Amino acid sequence: MREFGVAPGVLAPGPLNAITDVSGVQVGHVTLWRDEGVRTGVTVVMPHLGDPFDERVPAGLFVANGYGKLMGSTQVCELGELETPVVLTNTLSVPEAAAGLIDWVLTRPGHGDVRSVNPFVGETNDGVLNDIRARVVRPEHVAEAIEAAADGPVAEGCVGAGTGTVAFGWKAGIGTSSRVLPRALGGATVGVLVQANHGGVLGVDGVRVGERLGRHYLHRELEGGDADGSVMVVVATDAPLSDRNLRRLAVRAAAGLARNGASFTHGSGDYAVAFSTAAEVRRHDRGRAPEAGAPWSNERMSPLSQAVLEATEEAVLNALARAVSVRGWRGRLAEALPLDALRALLAGRQASTETP
Repeated sequence: MREFGVAPGVLAPGPLNAITDVSGVQVGHVTLWRDEGVRTGVTVVMPHLGDPFDERVPAGLFVANGYGKLMGSTQVCELGELETPVVLTNTLSVPEAAAGLIDWVLTRPGHGDVRSVNPFVGETNDGVLNDIRARVVRPEHVAEAIEAAADGPVAEGCVGAGTGTVAFGWKAGIGTSSRVLPRALGGATVGVLVQANHGGVLGVDGVRVGERLGRHYLHRELEGGDADGSVMVVVATDAPLSDRNLRRLAVRAAAGLARNGASFTHGSGDYAVAFSTAAEVRRHDRGRAPEAGAPWSNERMSPLSQAVLEATEEAVLNALARAVSVRGWRGRLAEALPLDALRALLAGRQASTETP
């Protein structure tokens, strides 16, 4: 979206404008695109370069609307930590993805005595474009996504768990963005990755795009753009935070979704999970003592809150901007956001606000 002059907020992005700007975070995709009906996949977010089961990151979860099948959520709420990578896929493939995560943990070196694993698997329903009942995602696809995980630029749009998703009536997918706090405020980095499959009335940088283009929730002539859907938001930061304050950050992700016009309707599963990669706040289960240091205080949270809502807003926009039109299951077509029309709307907004 920055190619269109859209740069939400006041904070600067990291070098990649991606969740991988948070040191140690890696992202991997497996895209499944077969025949006319399979449009789905798996996306994995690795929290750090070590073993996520042995070095568990503190985490917080927020549920804006709970119409979803988020596996592993109650233990995160209870213990305030993640013990696996975050995996995203489609609704009916959560069990297979969880099996893949469990297999991966159990077969890691030194895990011969592990008898309990809490796999964290989020989802959205890509059944408009994907033959979701075929359940083509297999456990081994999770291992492939983990193996493919890397730092650096993150593929966006119709890739991985975003291959078949639709948001605001247009083709969407995976999107990401980041923000870096000024050195005077601690210099921490916040990164966000979204699996966008939700609805509402799209707004872009103050322009009422959904209304102007006639495609939004409650518009009678809307084709294939129902507001019900889902969105998964993954927030990473290198600021050393407690699980309580990470939950507070996850709450702010919903504000970023709202800035784009999300409706949070009855049938939408809207979730955000936030975790800290800081070594000094990890829990070590294999006899290693945590590094010295204390979590940031409550008083230092406000700039991080701003960073999360800005990065979430931009990540959703990037998911839309990077997507292309896709025809899938039963011949259904999800059109890409018309970027030429968007450019014209944004140019018209700029012209109307210029001072004579």
